[in-house]
Amino acid sequence: MEKLLLVLVVVLAIIGIAQIVRVYRLSSELSNKKEEDFSPTANRINGNLLLIFMIALFATFIWQMVEYWDVLLPVAASEHGVEVDQLLNFNWAILFIVFFAVNFLLFFFAKKYAHDPKRKALYLAHNNKLELIWTVIPSIVLAVIIIYGLRTWNQIMDEPADDAVVVELYSKQFDWTARYTGEDGKLGESNFTLITGQNPLGVITDEGVDEKIVELNEDIEKTRTTIETEILPDSRVEELEDRIGMRTRQRSRVMNYKESDRDFSVAHDDVIVKGEMHIPVNRDVSFQIRSSDVIHSAFMPHFRAQMNAVPGMTTKFSFKPTITTDSMRTVLEDEEFNYILLCNKVCGSAHYNMQMNIVVESEEKYQEWLSQQKTFVEPEEGEGTAEAKSGENEEERIIAVQ
Repeated sequence: MEKLLLVLVVVLAIIGIAQIVRVYRLSSELSNKKEEDFSPTANRINGNLLLIFMIALFATFIWQMVEYWDVLLPVAASEHGVEVDQLLNFNWAILFIVFFAVNFLLFFFAKKYAHDPKRKALYLAHNNKLELIWTVIPSIVLAVIIIYGLRTWNQIMDEPADDAVVVELYSKQFDWTARYTGEDGKLGESNFTLITGQNPLGVITDEGVDEKIVELNEDIEKTRTTIETEILPDSRVEELEDRIGMRTRQRSRVMNYKESDRDFSVAHDDVIVKGEMHIPVNRDVSFQIRSSDVIHSAFMPHFRAQMNAVPGMTTKFSFKPTITTDSMRTVLEDEEFNYILLCNKVCGSAHYNMQMNIVVESEEKYQEWLSQQKTFVEPEEGEGTAEAKSGENEEERIIAVQ
């Protein structure tokens, strides 16, 4: 009810002001007063009103900064995030100085130099000193900002440590999938031609290649049967023939993997997770970012990290988290807090829902969580891990020597 009354008051105030303006215009027309004719008293009133507006503008700005300061992002939770915040604060300081200085001069001069019939304006066609000042000073300020920004950017985009955790972030409308390296420390290759319902990331394995070839052959044969056995309009026949051509070309690309000598077993121990991902604190995390459909953007605001996900290419970003999820909950006094991965490109109707929780924890807890996840290809019974096998082989060698 209070909100409704407030709206009514505002509406009535606007109507009242409009009526006052209308009365003023009518009175001016009746007195044959020109629109550009103002008395010195009116000019002084306008000048004073501009000063009052300036004070109200500055007061409102400062009030908003104080009132909404607590809804800004908390302290940066990554090593490079501190540098990013310092860069932004430096830019904000310059913007605040310019904002207050320019607006003060704007309103002050409007008051000081209000039209006075007893005063004649000075005609100044050119001034080299002024031209030099307002060209050189902004150039120096912009050069400092650019150099500072490039320095920070180069630090952010530096190569991660050799022991960095490697994570692939795979985006599609409207969710994220994370893929971790296994014990070999390498991500398996992937290609969009191998995407299936069971393999949404298109990870390349020998088994996946065989399954994809069978799937493509079945689709080609089914399409040919449809053309040969059904009566179809020419447009539909052309459409199906195009489909056969597309599937044949796709099969040819997949066959190249089968005929190559590359070892695709690297992907067998990869770990794929959805909904929630974990990363260790105080250790570099290297993200490889891909998209299956449109441009997305991997945005992790608390880590001051963002990188576009572009179809057809892999983009990269790395950072070192410095605050665990539990510690940040203590800092914010919020037990429900979670770091989050968002999409920062409007990618469709459900863009707002494209997110994934990120848990930052100790190295021990991270390794424990990772060991509980299923690998992309589960080892057959008796196979064991690569480390276990190497240990068994070493043990057998020692026994043989003895």
